[in-house]
Amino acid sequence: MSEPRDEQEVFTLVDEQGNEELYHEMMRFQSDETGKWYICLYPADEENAEEVSIQAFAFEPTTDDDDEIELLPIENDVEWEMVQEVLNTFIDDEGNVNL
Repeated sequence: MSEPRDEQEVFTLVDEQGNEELYHEMMRFQSDETGKWYICLYPADEENAEEVSIQAFAFEPTTDDDDEIELLPIENDVEWEMVQEVLNTFIDDEGNVNL
């Protein structure tokens, strides 16, 4: 499994109503099992909150100079459980993320 990156990117996600919200990258990793890449994001306005809402997506890394990546839904329970396991390895007993 690839290690999380040190650098955090900012993403703009658009909801069903067309509202834009900024998200910070928490981590991204590649699964040894599936070979797929995954990314976990949290809302920028929750950066200093005690609890944050984490959104997880699959994505295909780009090979060109375009910085945009297409976030894809995680569509099966096996992938969700694997992403949750990876997240849990970086969350301590108090709920703090240690990357």
